[in-house]
Amino acid sequence: MGKVYVTGMGIISALGMGVEQNHKALQNGISGIGNAAYLDSKYTHQKPFAEIDFSNQDLTDILQIPSTETLSRTDMFAIIAFVEAIENAGLQPAEISNTETAFITASTAGGMCHTDELYQDATNLDESTSPYVNHYSTQAHSRTIADRFNLKGIISTFNTACSSSANAIMFGARLIKSGRAQRVIVGGVDSLGKFTVNGFNSLGILSNNPCKPFDENRDGLTLGEGAAYLVLESEELAKNKFKLAELSGYGNANDAFHASAISEDAVGPTQAMKKALKIANLSPVNISFINAHGTGTENNDRSELKAFQNIFNGFPPFGSTKGFTGHTLGAAGAIEAVYSILNLLNNEIYASLNATDPIEEFNVLPNASFQSATEIKHVMSNSFGFAGNCSSLIFSKA
Repeated sequence: MGKVYVTGMGIISALGMGVEQNHKALQNGISGIGNAAYLDSKYTHQKPFAEIDFSNQDLTDILQIPSTETLSRTDMFAIIAFVEAIENAGLQPAEISNTETAFITASTAGGMCHTDELYQDATNLDESTSPYVNHYSTQAHSRTIADRFNLKGIISTFNTACSSSANAIMFGARLIKSGRAQRVIVGGVDSLGKFTVNGFNSLGILSNNPCKPFDENRDGLTLGEGAAYLVLESEELAKNKFKLAELSGYGNANDAFHASAISEDAVGPTQAMKKALKIANLSPVNISFINAHGTGTENNDRSELKAFQNIFNGFPPFGSTKGFTGHTLGAAGAIEAVYSILNLLNNEIYASLNATDPIEEFNVLPNASFQSATEIKHVMSNSFGFAGNCSSLIFSKA
């Protein structure tokens, strides 16, 4: 079976492009939530968003995409994070295109950031189409990256709502453990778009203020965008490499309670965390910190605290980074995996922003300030999706 190690990672979020910019923002408590500049929605100036500070033209120029090729915002985020991850891992073209290298990615909305173009293409009675016609699907970015980097191994795209990229990471580890791949590039991407914003607003869970996970007065989430990828390698391949972390545990369970809510007794989250601990061969007391799903919605935060209560003797140190990045949907699990690895590499805990009043039932607040020189050995990262699809990952010092 052997161990699974992380040997590279890349990210783009509202905190910046690249691991270094994201790390500095986390250390300094600088949130990426604010006024959107590029989102085309009637809610753009009514609600805060965690938008990446690049226009589509900026991204096109950064990637030097020729005028003959049109990529979606989602595609371009994915490429940027993918490139940083493979460069960070020192992968050569022959290694990337090796059939033993798999690519498991994730997205919730995919190319539906181009909602208006999709609608126009669907309703056009003539033969004209927009340049984005081949980029609307959830897996369009997967095909774009596969073609661009000549991928020849297993390729798959997960869409399990907000747990999508956590499940991509877990599946990548299982491919390595089962001998079906030696190296897997895993992660996910999502970008802001009218379709997503309207959908969450119709549920009544978009806050008019930056989200405040685990606060008694929380009133909804803040949507964000971004992408992150990790390079997972087998123990054999990683033998002589610098290892960022070990992916030591993972678990998935379905709450099967409601289309967009978790049960009050937190069956799914509890089972996912228990499974992750079992695979990692760890006791709850071994977990140094939990990067919580922590969306800032009434249901999620209460249920997640209930799950902590179900498993841990009291509450371990925990926090949510969604006060920095907003909820990046299908990218959230991968983005927060990068942050969990930064916890381990630097022995740091980042502030959970905006929570000042504990939820009355539990009387506990997440970590409120940046902490350094704190020994971090094992970090649990939670991602809970619509329809009760709950996943937990555990990253450990390599």
